[in-house]
Amino acid sequence: MERVIKNFLNKGSAGGILLMLAVILALILANSPISWLYQDFLNTEMQIRVGSLDLNKTLLHWINDGLMAIFFLLIGLEVKRELLEGALSTPAQASLPTFAAIGGMIFPAAIYLLFNYSDPVAQSAWAIPAATDIAFALGIIALLGSRVPVSLKVFLLALAIMDDLGVVVIIAIFYSTDLSMLSMIIAAFAIMGLVSLNVKGVTALAPYAVLGSILWIAVLKSGVHATLAGVIIAFCIPLRGKDGSSPSEKLEHDLHPWSTFLILPVFAFANAGVDLTGMSIDYLVAPLPLGIALGLLLGKPIGVMLFSYIAVKLKFAVLPDGVGWKHIAPVAVMCGIGFTMSMFISSLAFINADPIYGDLARLGILIGSICSAVIGYFWLSKVLDEKGENV
Repeated sequence: MERVIKNFLNKGSAGGILLMLAVILALILANSPISWLYQDFLNTEMQIRVGSLDLNKTLLHWINDGLMAIFFLLIGLEVKRELLEGALSTPAQASLPTFAAIGGMIFPAAIYLLFNYSDPVAQSAWAIPAATDIAFALGIIALLGSRVPVSLKVFLLALAIMDDLGVVVIIAIFYSTDLSMLSMIIAAFAIMGLVSLNVKGVTALAPYAVLGSILWIAVLKSGVHATLAGVIIAFCIPLRGKDGSSPSEKLEHDLHPWSTFLILPVFAFANAGVDLTGMSIDYLVAPLPLGIALGLLLGKPIGVMLFSYIAVKLKFAVLPDGVGWKHIAPVAVMCGIGFTMSMFISSLAFINADPIYGDLARLGILIGSICSAVIGYFWLSKVLDEKGENV
């Protein structure tokens, strides 16, 4: 049994499978006779108090503000590594996924706003379909095994990373509220401390953990979303120490299994529980879920393909070795798997809105993401089975 579990955890698709199981469990509980138990569990208050510092939040908020900050720390570490030494380290390598990511954010947002132009509350959530779930997308492509060209996997990874970077900027600009100057000043001093550690070449992770915790609390109290602290901490941890060690890569390696097998499944379980009671077909075609679903399913691939094609034709970028447009197209569809990041933006956009907005948004995310995953998987599988030139 232990061997079977180890084999499963070593599979590249394991994270995506666990995410899907967490979603299914959340949906079952949210629509069962014990749905009240599921909701009460997520609304359980948890308090940490030290003197005048009082952190009192529900379990759901601890997951979204705390655990997801660790996830964004991991994202930041991956982005930094790819920018400095990996698939985004040169203009030639970074140009195609950058153009693709920009198109993949603009078109889904435009389609969403087209459906929701008359609802001011819904308009604030325009960024929901602009996000790509890196874990789910890579998990789906991993199901196809060694048949997938390495260069195609690198393209998807780089595209998803640039997409995540764009989402971080969007959250910082559009989903921060009621800023506290005192907390912002404390956060600024914490950042200066982290930068100072980096400049001095400190490779021990403990000082970064201490200052990072202070930064997270300050950002949490400031009105800027706390997950951004994770990205800032990641960019301050050195990629290479003077002794040749890599504290950044070590932390990334240590965090990766926790993120894949705990943080993301827990987040999915806490946020995917859509109460379908009383929902009719009318809800499925309502502007909010329809705009999200079509933004993910159509907007993502259209934006990714169009901007990639323009970039290549204008010679701003080149296709990866061994990869043709017939490979890029199904991968562009897979980029419509928004899930984790889309759910996260939904929780920020509708935090003070009627709960029905959140339910409808999650419904649209699930439909759009599942359709993108299924279509992208079978399309790419068919392409990989074909022989002949890459076109």
